[in-house]
Amino acid sequence: MAATGSVLITNVRPYGEGDPVDVAVTDGVITAIGAGLTAPDGARTLDGHGGILLPGLVDLHTHVREPGREDTETIATGSAAAAKGGYTAIFAMANTDPVADNASITDAVWRIGQEVGLCDVHPVGAVTVGLAGEQLAEMGMMADGVAKVKLFSDDGKCVHDPVVMKRALEYSSGLGVLISQHSEDPRLTVGAVAHDGPIAARLGLAGWPRAAEESIVARDALLARDAGARVHVAHASTEGTVELLRWARGQGIDITAEVTPHHLLLDDSRLETYDGVNRVNPPLREDRDKMALRAALADGVIDCVATDHAPHASQEKCCEFAQAKPGMLGLETALSIVVETMVRPGLLDWRGVARVMSERPAEIVGLDDHGRPIAVGEPGNLTIVDPDAEWTVDPDALASKSRNTPYAEMTLPATVQATVLRGTVTAE
Repeated sequence: MAATGSVLITNVRPYGEGDPVDVAVTDGVITAIGAGLTAPDGARTLDGHGGILLPGLVDLHTHVREPGREDTETIATGSAAAAKGGYTAIFAMANTDPVADNASITDAVWRIGQEVGLCDVHPVGAVTVGLAGEQLAEMGMMADGVAKVKLFSDDGKCVHDPVVMKRALEYSSGLGVLISQHSEDPRLTVGAVAHDGPIAARLGLAGWPRAAEESIVARDALLARDAGARVHVAHASTEGTVELLRWARGQGIDITAEVTPHHLLLDDSRLETYDGVNRVNPPLREDRDKMALRAALADGVIDCVATDHAPHASQEKCCEFAQAKPGMLGLETALSIVVETMVRPGLLDWRGVARVMSERPAEIVGLDDHGRPIAVGEPGNLTIVDPDAEWTVDPDALASKSRNTPYAEMTLPATVQATVLRGTVTAE
């Protein structure tokens, strides 16, 4: 683990409740909470200005592009973006070049993240060799390596062969790790670039049907049931997926799911401009899907928010829509979008925000040092939020190396005042 520090955070309200207090973190651990505290020896003092104190945010779905595409993002720039967004732990997806399908690569990602020291970068191991969907990767060796890989995914591609997925789930159950599935039947999405609805049809864009996602969610729920395993649904995007999750939970199936900020806020009306920044997989759906996802996050059918932060070079987005690479930036705007879509309408309070952006994602993957309650004896991984501030998204001011944000020039609520990783201020 990266080095620990000491800090006295003054004038903050844990979970937005009660009167402001001070929080002392000594050698990376919360040692006192109360009014008028004295800073620990050698500690810096950080004024919270009456802001809301949350557990440090945890993202189960980040693309940092290193190794292989350091022109679009690196572990260092991705970590900086994460810290600015309030994150203290992120999970870096395996679709790098070379693919993170062995312990040499996953251990290297972990070590570089620790050297950078702005957040814990947990590598996600590939389920199959080269993301080819044919041969299982060395999951056991990655789980036992330095990085102690907890999450496996071929994200960007679906483990579409049911036999391979069945074996992967059985293997994961024995290892005590989790598989996150990119739910997309590739036979239903050949050439697809947008949601299969009236807008895409009118604009002449090849459609991606809801069934492409939902059929895999249903299949994997049944496979997980029979394997006695857990399965996680990445970037749920349809109202049908919500109903399938509700059904599976009712059957006692151990299934969890995440939703992205962009699927909570945006819909396929954005396609009208043909701007490649709006191309993402799964695609932006219709308004009814968006509202179903919000309701599902509020009532716990969807467990958590995950950014699917996906940096791309400008030439990969400034082109014909069908040629644009799919993906959007997400780390630095995620909290604000959750406030806009969930807090302002009254669907979540600040304890709910902590649940879906910190506590539940940490619980899903078994992190024991993040997503913890704000209490004495717990790790000093914390985020201070100004709930009353507003900010306008300027792509050039983002810490990410790329600029492919769909929120450019949008005014969003709430700002991250500071992020603290084990007592060390990583963003302010």
